[in-house]
Amino acid sequence: MDKLQVFQAMATDIARGPVEFSSGARQALGLRSALANPSCHTSKAAQLIAAEPVLAARVVALANSLAYNPLQREIHDLPTAVARLGFATLRSLCMALFTKRLTDPSLPLDIQQMADQLWQHTTQVAALARVIARRVTHVDPEAALFAGVMHEVAGFYLLNRAPRHPGILAGDMSIWHEEGESLVGTALLEALDLPSGVRAAVALYWEGYLTMPPSSLGDTLLLAEQVAPIASPLHQDDSTYKLPSNPAQLDCLVGDQMLSDILAEAAEEVTSLHQALVF
Repeated sequence: MDKLQVFQAMATDIARGPVEFSSGARQALGLRSALANPSCHTSKAAQLIAAEPVLAARVVALANSLAYNPLQREIHDLPTAVARLGFATLRSLCMALFTKRLTDPSLPLDIQQMADQLWQHTTQVAALARVIARRVTHVDPEAALFAGVMHEVAGFYLLNRAPRHPGILAGDMSIWHEEGESLVGTALLEALDLPSGVRAAVALYWEGYLTMPPSSLGDTLLLAEQVAPIASPLHQDDSTYKLPSNPAQLDCLVGDQMLSDILAEAAEEVTSLHQALVF
């Protein structure tokens, strides 16, 4: 099988449009669009989110996580949770739901297991990216969360299409990391009309070259990817993957603290945020 040819065909189909998404994924996109409407106020947003019980539960959980509730004042009602998080975070959660729904629950068990691992990895990276943005790189934490949520969108798309191309996930996957992921991902991110800064950060992640000490949104995403405890199932066996295999190699001085010390101090915040993000 010529895997590159398959990936090129996927990217061409996406660019040609319209992109085929499940009804659940389309609902998540529709909700994101509604929340982006300038006339959508907090009470309206709460009403819209309440119609998606899975999302509503995550909104309340995220609002109670240490990242958004450092004083640990727990809340239980959706309108207050919406007000605490803000619209940027709500739209990121919509895209997390979209990403999760990219893969069909009826996929073969082995592919579903890969999708589950990829989702765990994605939410870990998103949680880490937000914390790293706030404590290390000082870029917009909500943009970092959004980039983390979206950085494996091409992988989810590939897994969902894999049954149509038997053998596409077997054997050497280096061509996916070298060319396929960028081809498919670029087409998807453009089709989804994501902000240019987020697209640029994800593109830097695909390139895989991390600047130390990290400073940009792309560096934030790359660093989060590298220190995430659960690896992407599409990367973990790839000998061509460019980042250091030992996180200790990434340690550096950030201000007057070592990066490893900053991440250790933030471990509870990361765990709380990750748990809130898992649908």
